Amino acid sequence: MPDTESLAARTATLGLALALTACASTGGHPKDPFESVNRATFSFNETADKYVMRPVAQVYDYVPLPIKVGVGNFFGNIGDVWIGVNNVLQGKFIDGLSDGGRVLVNSTVGIFGLFDVASDMGLEKHDEDLGQTLGSWGVGEGPYIVLPFLGPSTVRDSVGLIGDLQVDPVWQFKEVAVRNSLTGLRFVHRRAALLGADTTADQAALDKYGYMRSFYLQYRLNQVYDGQPPRVKDPDDE
Repeated sequence: MPDTESLAARTATLGLALALTACASTGGHPKDPFESVNRATFSFNETADKYVMRPVAQVYDYVPLPIKVGVGNFFGNIGDVWIGVNNVLQGKFIDGLSDGGRVLVNSTVGIFGLFDVASDMGLEKHDEDLGQTLGSWGVGEGPYIVLPFLGPSTVRDSVGLIGDLQVDPVWQFKEVAVRNSLTGLRFVHRRAALLGADTTADQAALDKYGYMRSFYLQYRLNQVYDGQPPRVKDPDDE
């Protein structure tokens, strides 16, 4: 298996470069000036998912539920470290301290994060990343882009993704086999968690690309504003 230490960062950079160098399409969604390139990348991702990622995720879905919960808790505990840092960077110090408490409790009492004891103690699980932090600082999201393999993003979120990956504890493992195995397991686990949601999207949307674009932009806006986003007109509604 090839070294994955910089694969996602390179992918994000490639998608960003494609978006910035492509010819802008006329008309369409004002936040998607590179729609023709994005749709081509989206089609590629759909094919790769259909023949590779989805089948692997479907096999993984047969793993006993307690094991899958443990895997999710383990990676969630690792993620809480950077989540806490981002909460502090956004000025949400209480949430940041809570995240630190989660890591401490789950890494010890929860046996290296396999059990989410912290949630049972009332320490809420948060979801923050560098893209949200940049948004909270007033950095605009920029054009919508679709990254190869990684899917929907924006220029701001792609820059944030590169930063997220540079501090990802999983990628700090010097042993390539361990790093690749953990990265692959995390990816498959996350893909398996979306098996029901993608079926809904396939059935509900006449234009799945437009559906996913609208969902992603609204979802990220909601995250940046912690569930209280400003009212923004969505051109896809038209």
